[in-house]
Amino acid sequence: MTDKPRRLLPMLGHSGGSRDAMTCLYRCGNACDHPVANRSGNAYLADVVSAELSRRGVIRAGAVGGLVLGFGAAAAASPAAAAAPVAETLSTGRTRAGALTFQAVAPNTRDAVTVPPGYQTSVVIRWGDPVLAGAPAFDVRQQTAARQSRQFGYNNDFVGVLPLPGRDDRALLVVNHEYTNEELMFPGFTGPDALTVEQLEVAMAAHGLSVVEIERAGRTGRWTPVKGRHLAYNRRITALATRFELTGPAAGTEALRTAADPGGRTVIGTLSNCSGGITPWGTVLSGEENFNQYFVGADQAPEAARPGLARYGISATARYPSGSRKWDRAQERFDLAKHPNEANRFGWIVEVDPFDPDSTPRKHTAMGRFKHEGANVVVARSGHVVAYMGDDERFEYLYKFVSEKKFLPGRSQLARQHNLTLLESGTLYVAKVTGDSPAAEIDGSGKLPADGGFDGRGQWIKLVSGNKSYVPGMTAADVLTFTRQAGDAVGATKMDRPEDVQPSPRTGKIYAAMTNNTNRGVGANAPVDEANPRRANRHGHIFEITEDHGDHTGTTFSWQLPIVCGDPAAADTYFGGYDKSAVSPISCPDNVAFDSAGNLWISTDGAPSTLQTNDGLFAVPVEGRERGHLKQFLTVPVGAETCGPFITADERSVFTAVQHPGEISGATIDKPASVWPDGGYAKPAVIVTWRPDGGPVGS
Repeated sequence: MTDKPRRLLPMLGHSGGSRDAMTCLYRCGNACDHPVANRSGNAYLADVVSAELSRRGVIRAGAVGGLVLGFGAAAAASPAAAAAPVAETLSTGRTRAGALTFQAVAPNTRDAVTVPPGYQTSVVIRWGDPVLAGAPAFDVRQQTAARQSRQFGYNNDFVGVLPLPGRDDRALLVVNHEYTNEELMFPGFTGPDALTVEQLEVAMAAHGLSVVEIERAGRTGRWTPVKGRHLAYNRRITALATRFELTGPAAGTEALRTAADPGGRTVIGTLSNCSGGITPWGTVLSGEENFNQYFVGADQAPEAARPGLARYGISATARYPSGSRKWDRAQERFDLAKHPNEANRFGWIVEVDPFDPDSTPRKHTAMGRFKHEGANVVVARSGHVVAYMGDDERFEYLYKFVSEKKFLPGRSQLARQHNLTLLESGTLYVAKVTGDSPAAEIDGSGKLPADGGFDGRGQWIKLVSGNKSYVPGMTAADVLTFTRQAGDAVGATKMDRPEDVQPSPRTGKIYAAMTNNTNRGVGANAPVDEANPRRANRHGHIFEITEDHGDHTGTTFSWQLPIVCGDPAAADTYFGGYDKSAVSPISCPDNVAFDSAGNLWISTDGAPSTLQTNDGLFAVPVEGRERGHLKQFLTVPVGAETCGPFITADERSVFTAVQHPGEISGATIDKPASVWPDGGYAKPAVIVTWRPDGGPVGS
């Protein structure tokens, strides 16, 4: 039975969107309350490009990751060679057959994780748990930056699990820590201006990534952190102090140079790490998303820089725009009045090698700079690596990166070292799509056109290849550093918040989550089109790409919308033609993944505000007779978002990140809206779900 919907607190000072006002404040700096950043199509674009190029006059052009991993695969010779079983498993596309047989979980508003009958779930690791050897026990009233730098960070998002060489009972759990919510972290919180410098540094240390060695409990699907003093792989990467190397054509160029880094090649920290992916060579990709909220002083930045800052959501209307973190009080580099280029050093795809805890993480400029949700990789038939990416903001674009070099299979150190360079050079594309139905049939209501589906054709428009720009008036470095403006210039299609993008291991088709866009077709904003067919799109949809001839390096494709989300009883929803009376309600798709049978798993972010139920994890076949039969697999606690998921190749375990439990307007750590998972107050955590009978999850 569905629980009675919880009465939500009013969204004070919040104009719209699908999240609670508190989440909007801390997640993205109240992006919905600011003007739409993408104003291409009017004089704004010309102003941006000309101003930036004037200021930058000295610039001169100079298999599937994160889906299924091979637990039980052949042993590799060393941790450095661990990519071999990963690459082999992913490239062969090991599959199983079978429909989704679990009993769908009913929508609810419980302060708990709810799973289907016949399943169990437990917490793997939570905020404050030890990561590095010697980390102190967590004490919320005695927290320091030094302590937090050794403990599991806050607000876990992306989850990746990489098996250790030759082991099916040990793995590395890699998790993004996207952002912090100080109201739910610090007892006695009275407002952001009252935070001490130490507390600001705690928040910085709670951002970033964690690498944690985990072990299987017997032969079950349950996993727990490995205990002991000799944790060779465990690592914390933070916004506070971790050094990153910039790679690719934009590295070292003027737009990336600062007083502290005149060479423009070394960045301190990573920000707003949202989703990600696992490469066939055994590294983790992490997307820097809403970095704009960390910077202040744009009102005093050089005049020529302000349009470019605004295109990335950095307001110049005040020193401290709405939602500002005010981190300049702890580190001056966040003050754009003094360091106007610092913001250009964020918004990249980060690559981390979890098997080498001493390695320097890298930010790959060849993959473009925008608000990355993440990146997922497939090895094309030609051997080139292709990464698909979404820019998670209203009316932003879908991108594709094709490597210059080819992937080298095998376990050798030489192959792995070569593959570690694949994302440093290549060709970056942006998507432009058209529908195949008359414009009059796309009326914004969500009604299907006469041909029975939202579908059409698409083109990948080349922006830059190596050091050659294909955007008039912009150098290669300009295109890569100001990628949004490049997409504007070539007429890319404005999408409804493109988030996670995943290739299917069975078909090679690409699936992108369009989370929502309440501004679609409203006022002077971009009108509806066949790829984004609903006015004021509150619930989002799934976008499916089929590359022509199955060539992931090609430049043309067909597309369709297999799922248009919302309440199945509503006329404006669509589930692949499946009987909607048998479908679970779903709203605001965010992260997506596949199991080895080719079922698409979808996590959501926004259902409490759109469907008045907790967010959850869903699974749906996208091929065959069951296409569109979407079922809810689990729900997360009050105020939480579902992140991940990650399904292991043996199908025994589903990992999910429970982000920001209790993040509801008016809540504090002293007066919590959730006490999950331990009581007292809420803690973000990673959970794992499994079948005690040892059977495969889902079916």
